[in-house]
Amino acid sequence: MVANLYWTTADLDVMPDDGGWLRHEIIEGELLVTRAPHIRHQAIGGNIHFELEFWSRQTKLGKPFQVPGVIFTPTDAVIPDLVWASQARLDRGIDEAGHFTIAPELMVEILSPGSQNEQRDKSVKLKLYSMYGVQEYWIVNWQLQTLEIYRRTEAQLQLVATLLAGDTLTSPILPGFSVEIDRIFS
Repeated sequence: MVANLYWTTADLDVMPDDGGWLRHEIIEGELLVTRAPHIRHQAIGGNIHFELEFWSRQTKLGKPFQVPGVIFTPTDAVIPDLVWASQARLDRGIDEAGHFTIAPELMVEILSPGSQNEQRDKSVKLKLYSMYGVQEYWIVNWQLQTLEIYRRTEAQLQLVATLLAGDTLTSPILPGFSVEIDRIFS
């Protein structure tokens, strides 16, 4: 009988460089490999980053980062599309290689087409981010132009809103942050 094999961050360190075409993540020791995302996916991520960066420069409360490494444990390491972290977490939660070692307050995933991608972001990563203390999780569907907001309630991330065209995105963890959903998808 073969014991279960678990992938770790040490395994990722010795993988050959593919030039950025693939994204390797590990959740509960399982290796997940995805391709570089669609250009619309990247544009939406850039728009969200721009809005968070503009707000962050005004408030000096933290910073957003696109596609950072987040290592919760050696068998739970992901590359979300975008995060925002407070200055306190930046001061104590980054390793020498520049990876987050504690959960940023906000994680953002932009859905790639396909049921497997949707399942991973809406179920597997939702549970993972809940378990490691993420305060807010946004799931963005660029094809439907929706943004789902999950917030920590009673130690779990729970869906609190689905924003559509005409709605305004705000967050209690980002005081004074406000952006029209239409601007994110333009």
